[in-house]
Amino acid sequence: MPCECQVGLSSLFLGIVIILAAGVFTFFPAFLDMFNNPMYISLCWFWFTLGCAMTLFGSLWECLGCQKGGRWHNAKAREDEEAPTPYIMIAA
Repeated sequence: MPCECQVGLSSLFLGIVIILAAGVFTFFPAFLDMFNNPMYISLCWFWFTLGCAMTLFGSLWECLGCQKGGRWHNAKAREDEEAPTPYIMIAA
């Protein structure tokens, strides 16, 4: 498998970060009465909605088990494999 990315976890955590960032940027027009431009507020809502969608997608991806098995996935099942043959030093 060439890509070892974790789609569900990445979407979940990145969605939470985007939600928090949208909340920080919404703080200015809501409490400090700065940046009261309607376009700015619409963009804050857009980023908040995108973060919620990514968080929902990531949590569903993880809960439904859609992640393909990769190098690190399901390591317990590969414990039954025999160990590789160790190298033998040859005395010169």
